[in-house]
Amino acid sequence: MGESIRKDSKIFVAGHSGLVGTSLVEALNKAGYRNLLLRTRQQVDLRDQYAVRSLFESERPELVFLAAAKVGGIVANDTFPAEFISDNLAIQTNVINSAHSVGVDRLLFLGSSCIYPKFCPQPIKEEYLLTGALEPTNRPYAVAKIAGIEMCWAFNRQYRTRYLTAMPTNLYGPADSYDLQTSHVIPALIRKIHEAKLNHQREVTIWGTGEVLREFLYSTDLADACLFLMGLEDSAFDALISSDRPPLINIGSGEELTIRDLATQVCEVVGYSGELMFDRSKPDGTPRKLLDSSRLKNLGWEPKIPLAQGLALAYQSFVESSSDRLAASKTNQ
Repeated sequence: MGESIRKDSKIFVAGHSGLVGTSLVEALNKAGYRNLLLRTRQQVDLRDQYAVRSLFESERPELVFLAAAKVGGIVANDTFPAEFISDNLAIQTNVINSAHSVGVDRLLFLGSSCIYPKFCPQPIKEEYLLTGALEPTNRPYAVAKIAGIEMCWAFNRQYRTRYLTAMPTNLYGPADSYDLQTSHVIPALIRKIHEAKLNHQREVTIWGTGEVLREFLYSTDLADACLFLMGLEDSAFDALISSDRPPLINIGSGEELTIRDLATQVCEVVGYSGELMFDRSKPDGTPRKLLDSSRLKNLGWEPKIPLAQGLALAYQSFVESSSDRLAASKTNQ
């Protein structure tokens, strides 16, 4: 982060053990920020209003990265719509309210590109928010995140808070979930194709047509962008939260590819030579989601990790974590 943020500032990373939070903590540590406030779900359930208020009143953080959320892919969103809206509404409401109550200086609320309409003009600009119908498969999650944006905007207008919201594109990286029932597309592909290789399967079945387009960003790049935004000088930061528009900024890579091409690249990384089969009876989701990240680029930030490199790093992380789980299982037998 920039020199506008002191190295000894107390920084709360909500959701520090997740995909985004893990990369945020690593980036903050590398940048020399040591006064980090971290709590597991067992220590503080962010859905619990009293627990969150008590945490903020006792610790009084100065900066907040709100990365905590219930997240997942199409299967998870379709299976648990009630939790996707209720848990996320509770988490963000409790954290934002408590941040205001103790006078947090800056807060960054992280959402998702699914907040934008299903059939949005491409690339997607921030001003396209609420201009059309959402993708039905993840509407409860998207509505919760839109509510978070509106809440940050409302607090900024009424209380002169300094809350910014960032909408990243599809993410992947270390600490990702590889549970096939809840994971996003890249970890699901990595696990499916890796297991197909181990089991000598001749083919792998993938949901959908394979023709929809997606943009991806490595989680350490997102963390870098978040620190960049929170470290902006006051004039640049305040320009992003001006009251005449939602305090919203996109974070993307600027590159897209089809799910078929993505799966092919994963096969190359894993070393799998079987055939890819696409189950067209399963939903594709939004046909295309390419973010217009020019606002962030014009501030001076761009991603550093191309997809090919990111997939190799993600696969290496998956293999290492799988080996660790296997070793732990043998030790406990």
